[in-house]
Amino acid sequence: MTAPDRPTWRLHIDWTRCDGRGLCSELLPHAIARDDWGFPLTRDHRDPVLDSGAAAAARDAVSLCPRLALSLRRIG
Repeated sequence: MTAPDRPTWRLHIDWTRCDGRGLCSELLPHAIARDDWGFPLTRDHRDPVLDSGAAAAARDAVSLCPRLALSLRRIG
């Protein structure tokens, strides 16, 4: 698979479930930061788009989120 053909993923944060524990920002520091209360912040306030290189860390974040507030959606 060549670089343009590699899948990309969108990490969705369910704000009704998230309680700001910060695990996602520890696993995906390049895509998610934390505010003063520990809640995730994304660069453009949208669900971050991740390339396939970050997919493993994103899957870990989804499976380890204690509030089940994350989901990963393939977009390409």
